[in-house]
Amino acid sequence: MRNLVRTVAVGASLVASVLAAPQAIAQDGAPTGQRIADTSVRLSPAGAQDARTRAIAEAAPAAVTASATLCGSGYELEIAERLPDARRYGTLFTYVKSSVGKFGVCAVFENNTSSAKHMKLKLCPNKTGAACKVDEGTFSQYAGPVKYESSNSLHVMCSEVTAIMWDANGKPIIDRVMSATLCD
Repeated sequence: MRNLVRTVAVGASLVASVLAAPQAIAQDGAPTGQRIADTSVRLSPAGAQDARTRAIAEAAPAAVTASATLCGSGYELEIAERLPDARRYGTLFTYVKSSVGKFGVCAVFENNTSSAKHMKLKLCPNKTGAACKVDEGTFSQYAGPVKYESSNSLHVMCSEVTAIMWDANGKPIIDRVMSATLCD
């Protein structure tokens, strides 16, 4: 049932993105809040500076819109990464938001294969003792969203995200651990 709901949500997002008027494409050094072409999604300052994230976003605006919609309003694309490499069995999207007194990070792990896979997406905030958010199961569309919001930006920045996808024999074909935000 969850995958059916996800499919409907993604389908609705795809229709919305096709009907949306084109927006400007981010260039090197684009200011914060620059919209991604053919979407209402904005790039975070770090996302605007990252050539790989911009290239993926420009090549797949419908996927960016669909995953951003899952995160909710106010989120900007921080990182888009094809996994495990150019073969792209999955794409990991992370988003950030910052508003007066509220900061957030959100991750969505898209399944780019032609079949349902066992997937796990885990987001751990940068805060001692805080619980990680996890979405794990067999998904045909995506795992997530998983998100963490706090009034303290330090708890959101440098949160760790883990994306794992297994083949039918239980062997990991994606096993990626990284910072959910571009941080030092």
